[in-house]
Amino acid sequence: MKTISGTKTWIITGASSGLGLALADAALEAGEFVVGTARRTERFDALQAKHGDRLLALEHDVRDTEGAAVVVERAVEAFGRVDVLVNNAGAGQVGTAEEITDARLRDMLDQHLFGPAAYVRAVLPPMRRAGSGAIVQMSSQGGRMSFPAVGSYSAGKFALEGWSEALAGEVKPFGIQVLIVEPSRFRTEFNAGGVLRTAPRNRAYDQVTDGIRTNMADADGSQEGDPVRGADAIRRVLDAENPPLRLPLGAEAVRNLTRAYTTALEGVRTWAETSESADFPGMPPSVRAF
Repeated sequence: MKTISGTKTWIITGASSGLGLALADAALEAGEFVVGTARRTERFDALQAKHGDRLLALEHDVRDTEGAAVVVERAVEAFGRVDVLVNNAGAGQVGTAEEITDARLRDMLDQHLFGPAAYVRAVLPPMRRAGSGAIVQMSSQGGRMSFPAVGSYSAGKFALEGWSEALAGEVKPFGIQVLIVEPSRFRTEFNAGGVLRTAPRNRAYDQVTDGIRTNMADADGSQEGDPVRGADAIRRVLDAENPPLRLPLGAEAVRNLTRAYTTALEGVRTWAETSESADFPGMPPSVRAF
């Protein structure tokens, strides 16, 4: 086993494009080591030619949960440690609740919850032994808010965020950090046909979804977010003294999530009296702190 002292080793799923590629390239440029996964390893050829054996490119589909442990084992064998896990692999999906079949809904959960969870389970033992590490969960602004025709995608990202929020408390005593990243629209392949999937249409919903489908397709190539700048922001937050649990990434995400949080808080306050009336009379006020 080769041990690299003082140099970070990253596992980045879906590292052959978009934010995953930008993070991989940034780590390699910094002299660090990267295990990158993709369904087609030839997509790493340019990165491999640029950085040589500091990049270990592995073929893996995030939906193969048993294969996650193999990737982690290969990383430890190659570089002696895993310092950062980035669960980045995934895909988008457009379709209303009536258009999305059980199989399509499960596929979103497989990619955005069960796949990342398998990687986390595999990487925690070496991180606990080291007493350090970081887990970066690439969610979305769609992991805190949603809108028509993206419910199946948001279901996976909402689930990932709830699971990861609990995870953060579980691993903090071991010196392991969890960062949930919530990007807005970045100039990646996400809005392209190969990554953004579309369910067969039910024409009854055209008036609801036509504008959304057009907007998402037309965004390809004109997204506001720069993957290179996004990767730099993530690296800076990971190195911060008091990093947040969640990082909205991009100005659109900051605006949209601010509006979503404000609207939700207003709703709680507006209906607080009705909500509180559900308690037995005379109960003392309490807030459970876990």
